[in-house]
Amino acid sequence: MNAMAQRLLAASAGDEFPGAADDARAAPWLHERRCAGRAAWAAGEFPNRKFETWKYTRLRALEREFAAAQPGADKRLASLAGLYVDGSNIPLLEGPQLVFVNGFPRDDLSNFAMNDNGKTALPEGLELLRFADASAQQAAAIRDHLGQAADNRRHPFAQLSDAALRDGVFLRIKAGTALAEPVHLVWLSSAALDNGATAPTTLALNHRLLIVAEENTSACIIEHFGGEGSAFTNGITELILQPGVRVEHGRLHLETGDAMHIGGVHAALERDSSLSSFHLAFGSVLKRIDIAVAMRGPGAQCELNGIYLLQGREHTDYHTCVEHEAPHCHSDAVFRGIIGGEAVAVFNGRIHIHPGAQKTRAELNNRNLLASADAEVNAKPELEIYADDVQCAHGATVAQLDPDMLHYLRARGLSASDAQAMLSRGFINEVLAAARPAPLQDALQGLLARRLGDTELTGGAAAEAAAGATGSPARVTELPPRAAKLKNPRT
Repeated sequence: MNAMAQRLLAASAGDEFPGAADDARAAPWLHERRCAGRAAWAAGEFPNRKFETWKYTRLRALEREFAAAQPGADKRLASLAGLYVDGSNIPLLEGPQLVFVNGFPRDDLSNFAMNDNGKTALPEGLELLRFADASAQQAAAIRDHLGQAADNRRHPFAQLSDAALRDGVFLRIKAGTALAEPVHLVWLSSAALDNGATAPTTLALNHRLLIVAEENTSACIIEHFGGEGSAFTNGITELILQPGVRVEHGRLHLETGDAMHIGGVHAALERDSSLSSFHLAFGSVLKRIDIAVAMRGPGAQCELNGIYLLQGREHTDYHTCVEHEAPHCHSDAVFRGIIGGEAVAVFNGRIHIHPGAQKTRAELNNRNLLASADAEVNAKPELEIYADDVQCAHGATVAQLDPDMLHYLRARGLSASDAQAMLSRGFINEVLAAARPAPLQDALQGLLARRLGDTELTGGAAAEAAAGATGSPARVTELPPRAAKLKNPRT
């Protein structure tokens, strides 16, 4: 374990503050998993550019000192929490909403209290509680399901999550339940005012969410990460979908600036289950998100949609992997990015068809739009097939806006910046239509309009023009090889 790995573990696990307050957070029955995670993290090699899966993402941003968040310090962040919960980013959605600030639950900002062993006014058939509040029966369910979807051997920061695991959130939908309203989880971070520091502090936060949807259930679950200042978040989500389940899932990474987030969404789908997962990421100094889906039962379906918007010197890396382990499954992944300034985007999408996974249909499409001559994209689609009766397609493109379309709009009175903003909106609107529920999609329309009005991203402040865009697909012009990094797909 190198020095950087040691610092991350110490701060993420709260080893700096091993007093009574910290011990009270830890669920004792997690001790065995925590020890196993520490052993794996210590024995493993810290990710570097020699790893094929980390080739285009450097972790130099992590070369700093970290501090652990302390209970109670987050009370000073009421104004920040208000901004991110019901202000400019997304609205208060109908349904249960749970808010965390710097890793600690804020009952005053949530619309229900997480106490009394999770016995709250929740919809019938829904359990939502902290690991530390779990009853003996709930703790047994958590132990049985934790780690079923997240493969620590492939994802080293899942090892760190286990190693630092003192608490988490358990969301269970009981068999036969159809939730009428979305469940909204908000994770906010800010180092600027934590620990009573007069100077900004880089916090290390470890978030773990376990979602178990029992047979024949349906639900919509939204995760929202936001914040400001310097903070490192390791956020791991596991979704266990039992037979006949329908889940709509959204993950919004709206942290900006000096925020760092390395995390992942790991899903396991059983027979005839369906997952529709929408992802949105704004750039920051470092973001790396892994999305791993295992289709373990016949008839499972998965739809992945994602948008990433970068500017300045930001860096965002999406790695997706869909494992088709059973026959008669269908997956479709569509990701689009707009990259401006000197930002760097990485997208690696992989489809793996296992032996015996006949009658599989799988598609992967990644399209990138460069808004600057200095922006960079590293795109690599992968397709690995070990069955002979399948329908598969994969591809990636890097392009710039069509100058003829820009000329067409300018000839009708639009400024250059307004024309670029409208075409940029058209480039991502098709993917944005996959966001659920409808109120969230409406809010994201306005948020993206403001984001696309940034001068570095689209070349002008055109928020109003972008907000009024019709949403028709934008035409793009393929860039010559010297202007983009498009890796040859491995088939």
